Amino acid sequence: MIYLDYNATAPIRPSARAAMDALGNAPLNPSSVHRAGREAKKHLEDARSLIAHHLSAFPNEVLFTGSGSEANNMVLRAFAAEHPLLVSAIEHASIAKTAGLLGAATLPVDANGVVDLTALESQLVQLAKPALLSVMLANNETGVIQPIAEIARIAHAHGALVHCDAVQALGKIPLDWGMLGVDMLTLCGHKAGGPVGVGALLIRNDLPIKSLITGGGQELGRRAGTENIPAIAGFAALVQEVVHCPEAAQWREWQAWLEAELMSAAPAMQVFGAGSARLPNTTQISMPGVSSETQLMHFDLNGFAVSAGSACSSGRVAPSQVLLAMGVPPEIAQTAIRISWGWQTTRADIESFAAAWKAACARLSKPQAA
Repeated sequence: MIYLDYNATAPIRPSARAAMDALGNAPLNPSSVHRAGREAKKHLEDARSLIAHHLSAFPNEVLFTGSGSEANNMVLRAFAAEHPLLVSAIEHASIAKTAGLLGAATLPVDANGVVDLTALESQLVQLAKPALLSVMLANNETGVIQPIAEIARIAHAHGALVHCDAVQALGKIPLDWGMLGVDMLTLCGHKAGGPVGVGALLIRNDLPIKSLITGGGQELGRRAGTENIPAIAGFAALVQEVVHCPEAAQWREWQAWLEAELMSAAPAMQVFGAGSARLPNTTQISMPGVSSETQLMHFDLNGFAVSAGSACSSGRVAPSQVLLAMGVPPEIAQTAIRISWGWQTTRADIESFAAAWKAACARLSKPQAA
């Protein structure tokens, strides 16, 4: 199988696996006061400091969670009582669904999936008190990158707090919390080759946050539950390896080649978000007249793992809400698939998929005989 669904999850990198394996079968509860507990605590704080260093944060601004979705929920639920919520129309389900439950307003995007900055300022002006704004850095379906620093500047001018979901960006574009200028940043590593089951919320140390999970006093009282030390160690090793995106330039070349190659075979094909900055490992395209489900089954049977969008929405029949928010007609949105690659992908894999896509398009797009 040729795996081209890295935006869902990635094979674990050797650096992350080695960091996890190094801990062996040791008892690792950093809340224990005996020697084993103190050793676990050191592993935890070393990982926290490493992540903080590479993302331009202070160690006490790094809060470990069980996933990116948990971190996103924590932010919205902690601040909804005192701040009107404003979220973009192309957020991950962990933001979009939670925001819907909490009565959030929606911020529109343009045809390329980029936040409408004029609408942002207008909505902030109309609110009775400072908002909590949540906008993702890079979209998990289209790969479109938001102008987060400018968004944060506008929002802060109106007293708003700014949260950014950067889960899909880690390992694909350079990340620096200070340069983004946001108050809170969600991360997890398994999209870039880290372990599943661990995430982090970077939050300004002068900004208190209520715990989503109550119990013990772990994570400075901000998140109860014994920390998953092996996964956290693997996460930290991953951040150290990928934060500067050593593979990005090569991936960008593959992206340009793939899209040009497919477009030459099917000029009616669309590359969603092509008019904006995008992640170098992500291409979301249409196959004219062929449903996403038909394509996924065809490629799976022919040895390719791709997706129709967010892994959290797998199995859906409805078209992508991200594409609909961009103004893509439903009948076109229902023909979209996402190809995403990563650290184990080769140029030969991309070329093999291009050949398979062109063959599928030629066969599946033909009108069926009566």
